[in-house]
Amino acid sequence: MEAIDQLFMRRCIQLATLAGGRNRPNPEVGSIIVHKAKIIGEGWHKLFGAAHAEVNAINSVQDKSLLSESCLYVTLEPCFHFGKTPPCVDLILQHQIPRVVIGCRDPYHEVAGQSIEKLKKAGVDVITGVLEKEVAWLNRRFFCNVQKKLPYIVLKFAVSSDGFMGIRGENLQISGPMSKHFVHKLRANEAAIIVGTETAACDNPQLNLRHYFGEQPTRVVFDKNLRLSEKLHLFDGNQKTLVFTAFEPVIQKNNVEYIVLNFNSADFLQKAMHELYLRKISSVLIEGGASLLNSFLSMNFWDEAYIIRSNTKLINQGIEAPILSPALCQAIEQLGNDSIEYYINNKITL
Repeated sequence: MEAIDQLFMRRCIQLATLAGGRNRPNPEVGSIIVHKAKIIGEGWHKLFGAAHAEVNAINSVQDKSLLSESCLYVTLEPCFHFGKTPPCVDLILQHQIPRVVIGCRDPYHEVAGQSIEKLKKAGVDVITGVLEKEVAWLNRRFFCNVQKKLPYIVLKFAVSSDGFMGIRGENLQISGPMSKHFVHKLRANEAAIIVGTETAACDNPQLNLRHYFGEQPTRVVFDKNLRLSEKLHLFDGNQKTLVFTAFEPVIQKNNVEYIVLNFNSADFLQKAMHELYLRKISSVLIEGGASLLNSFLSMNFWDEAYIIRSNTKLINQGIEAPILSPALCQAIEQLGNDSIEYYINNKITL
């Protein structure tokens, strides 16, 4: 692998991150056009349904005659099929671009190496696997969706210094103000936020972005017996809200969809997450409470987790926080008076 190819691929990765989630559930893709070691075009997939990264990169080149002497770099294998846009592989061949460097093969069944083969058969010099691990990690949500037919699952909870999440029946803020900003940044990274019945009833959360920018997530709540009050923020109609329940609702609420499932089924959580996948929700942030978090943890049904550990002490009373294996902790960062612990489930394969 040439160092120059890695350098240009890193620029593609930088461009890919600029979408900021607006292209969900599609992958984050960046692309550049290089002519004689100089970048002459750049692009990324900006919006779901809009032009792909390669199209934007090619269109940004002022002198199109240079394309037949250039190299196209792209983080993910160009698309092979007609979707909301035409196949990018055909556009590359149309402009007779002689060399293509690809970060990672697309696992989607309608691509899955077909574009690579088509380019090679047309005589294009194709290089694959450049910064492959970095590109796969960038698109871990997309890979999870394609390979598992599930959203990517992220857990988040705050813990007091003596190991409690809160006091039952009380809306208690454990972490500090800087952590609140951090949590809203986490929300911006995921397509949906999930809470359980008790958390919704006690905390009356808005589950939106107020302290960070980005697309407002879908709100999801588990309410088996439909006992949550319609006066809660969850039902204000300002955001799409999905309610998992065991009963058909008497009255449909504005911007609220009810999904009826068997809560007693052993694979209830998997079925619930698959329902979210079918609604093109690529990732979820589980914000609580303890019962819901423990349900995911006990089944080892999660991908990443963030624990906000506060110096607040609850004097050995309250709701005990879940415990994750220290071996899975990847990093600890100080944030004001709190520390943020970041965990990755070792079952993740990319």
